[in-house]
Amino acid sequence: MKTQNLETLFHDTLKDIYYAERKILRALPKMGRAAQSPDLKAAFEKHHDETQMHVERLQQVFELMGKPARGKTCPAIDGLIEEGEEVIESFAGSPAVDAGLIAAAQAVEHYEIARYGTLCRWAQLLDMGDAARLLESTLQEEGATDEALTKVAEKSVNQAALAA
Repeated sequence: MKTQNLETLFHDTLKDIYYAERKILRALPKMGRAAQSPDLKAAFEKHHDETQMHVERLQQVFELMGKPARGKTCPAIDGLIEEGEEVIESFAGSPAVDAGLIAAAQAVEHYEIARYGTLCRWAQLLDMGDAARLLESTLQEEGATDEALTKVAEKSVNQAALAA
């Protein structure tokens, strides 16, 4: 039986976020197409490019560990993405769709921020400095995306949904 310790937990959580990032990579174009706000469309496109880099960084962390880059099903991210799809179906054509998309995207960002924050701390404890730096870069970008989504919401999207 495999030893259950912080390193195995780190690897298991790494597989979780790898699955999540790849799933998000597939969801972002659909969210971008559903968005009405040009600012929101641009934010989703930018984050799609960043997410590709996040996947590449995770692959580097797997490589540093001498492990294959493999994901494991993450029911949490599946549920959050499903909620975003429900917003698209329920509010398509309404200005409220953008507010709902931002809320769904921020739920995903908060999940990622929690995962990356944990992985960064564990990597430090495991004396995996290179992995910690890679994960920290992604954590910073996830936080910036969350802030950018808030700005788009406050700039125009929430008021447009309110006025509809």
